[in-house]
Amino acid sequence: MWSVVIRIKKNDTVKGKRVHILILDILKKGKISGATVWTGTGGYGKRGESNMHVEGISVNMPLVIEVIDELSKLEKILPEIKEIVGDNGLITMHEVDMI
Repeated sequence: MWSVVIRIKKNDTVKGKRVHILILDILKKGKISGATVWTGTGGYGKRGESNMHVEGISVNMPLVIEVIDELSKLEKILPEIKEIVGDNGLITMHEVDMI
């Protein structure tokens, strides 16, 4: 099995749609077993800081989308995900052992 981890920001959009929603749609259409979207409270990268303000307004929090499935299924959907994420995020992939 293989794991794909996609790091983006909550407010990222493509053609007016949130990137994480677009990615989840691609994963569902690709019949990927499941995905988890994690919300971070802070971080930084080449596009600057990502953080959350507790005063009721969330500002560009980091998001991590984690997927585990067979390599053959993941390879089919990765080009579309890469196109959406572009230079605005980071996609990593590694082999995992399932227990």
